[in-house]
Amino acid sequence: MEKELITTEQLEQLIDAKNVKEIRRIFEVVPTIDIAECCDDIDDVKKLVFIFKTVKSEYTADLFTELSPETKEKIIHVMSDAELTNILESQFTDDLVDDLEDMPANLVTRVLRNVSKERRTVINKLLNYQENTAGSIMTTEFLVLLDSLSADEAIKQIRSVGKSKETIYTLFIMDSKRNLVGTLDLDDLIFANGDTKLNTIMNRDYVTVQVNTDQEEVANLIKRYDLNAIAVLNNESRLIGIITVDDIVDVIEQEATEDVAILSHVAPLEDSYLETSTLQMAKKCVPWIVVLLILGTFSSMVLSIFQDKLALVPVLAAFIPVLMDTGGNTGGQTIALMIRGLATKEFTPKDFWKILRKEALSAIIISTCIAIFAFIWFTIEQYTGIVSLGDLTRHGGEAYNFVGKTIWAGNCWTFEFAATSLRVSLIVAVTLWLTSFLAKIVAVLLPLGVAAIKKDPAVVAQPLLTTIVDVISLLVYFGAAMLAFSSWLVV
Repeated sequence: MEKELITTEQLEQLIDAKNVKEIRRIFEVVPTIDIAECCDDIDDVKKLVFIFKTVKSEYTADLFTELSPETKEKIIHVMSDAELTNILESQFTDDLVDDLEDMPANLVTRVLRNVSKERRTVINKLLNYQENTAGSIMTTEFLVLLDSLSADEAIKQIRSVGKSKETIYTLFIMDSKRNLVGTLDLDDLIFANGDTKLNTIMNRDYVTVQVNTDQEEVANLIKRYDLNAIAVLNNESRLIGIITVDDIVDVIEQEATEDVAILSHVAPLEDSYLETSTLQMAKKCVPWIVVLLILGTFSSMVLSIFQDKLALVPVLAAFIPVLMDTGGNTGGQTIALMIRGLATKEFTPKDFWKILRKEALSAIIISTCIAIFAFIWFTIEQYTGIVSLGDLTRHGGEAYNFVGKTIWAGNCWTFEFAATSLRVSLIVAVTLWLTSFLAKIVAVLLPLGVAAIKKDPAVVAQPLLTTIVDVISLLVYFGAAMLAFSSWLVV
C-alpha cells in the first residue's frame, strides 16, 4: 500500500478542528519523520502539545525524537512535569541522551528530574562517555538471553519483554556467569526446533567493540560484517550496551558531512545549514581562508625571487596559472581517493609501499599524456597568437619583438620565432610532467603519513597539498626556464 502524505496546513487544520480520531489515524499511516517535519513548521507550541496529549505515547516518543532541537525545547518549556515524564519514559535511552546533548543546561536539569532514578543513572553515565565513541552512542536497552534456554523459552521471553528493547533482531547470549558468549539472529531462533538449546545455535564468532572505540571504526565494523547490532564492552569485557545499525546510519552521515566540510576548508557545523546563523557560518569559514592565505605566501616568495627573470621573458607568466591548476587538480584526484580509502578501511598506512608503487606507475602514464598534449597545444597557442611571445630581449640589448605576430602574419615565420615558441612549449610540458608526477606522489604521502600518526587525513592533507604542489611547480618551472634561456636571463 502506498504511504499517505501530510502537509503542515492539513495537520494544523486537524488540530484546530480537534479531530483526534483523524490525528491518531495519521500517526498509523504516515511515517513519523514526515509528521515531525510538519510539526517543526508549526509556530504555535500549544498545537504541538495537543498532539502529545491525544496520541499514544508509543507514537509521540518517536515523534519527539525526530523533532528539531528548537521544537523540542519549545515543547518542554510549556509541558507539565507529568506530561514530560510520559514522553521521556517512552523514549529509548540513547535517543534521550542525544536530545540532552543539544539542550541548554536548565532544560537538561528538568528532564533528568522527571525520569526514574535508575534511568537517570544510566543517562549520566552515557553523557560522561567521550564524544564520538561507542559509549556515547550506545543504548542500554537490549535483550540478553541465557545460553541454557531452549528456543521456545527464548521466544516466550522475547514476547514478554522484547517490545521495550531497542532491537530483537540480534540477540545477545550470556552464560550463567553473565559473560557474553555469543549472538543469535532472530530468524535462526524462529526456525530452530523448540527444544534446541541456544548454546548450540548461537554465533560464537561475534564482533564486539570497547566503550572508547571511535564511532567511525564502529561504523566500519558493522558495514564490514553486515551486522544489525554490535556489542559494546567495558574495560572488564562485560557487556554494557549495544549499537544498532540505525544509530550507525546517523554516524555515517555525520562523519561524511565533517569530511566534506574539512575537504572544502570549512570547519564542520554543529547544527544543520538552515539552523546555523550567518555569523556562525562566517566564523567557520574565515579561519581556513586565513590559513590558506598564509600558506600561499610560499608561492609568492618563489615568484618574488624570480620576478626579475620573469620580466625578461614575460611569456612565461602566461602559463603559471595552468601549471598550478593542473598540479592541484592531479594531486586532488589522488588525495580524494586516499582519504576515502583510509576512511572506509580499504587500506591502511601499512599498505604504503603497495599504494606508492601503484600510484607512481599511474603518475608516469598520466604525466606523460598531459605533457605530450600540453606541448602540442601550447605550441598551437603561440603559432596562432592565442598566447603572444611578446618582446624578448637578449643579454646585450638585441631584441626580438613578437608582439601580435602569428604564423599567418606573413613575415613572422622565422627560425627565431619557431625555436623560441618550441622552447617555451617544451619548458611548460616538462614542468607539467614533473609537477603532475610529484603531485600524485605527495598526495599519497600526506594522507598516509597523517593517518600513521592517528590523525584525520582530511584535516591537513588538502591545504598542505595545494601549497606544496604550487611551490614545486613554480620552482621546477623557473629552474627549467633558467636552463633553456640561460643566455637571455643572465643579468
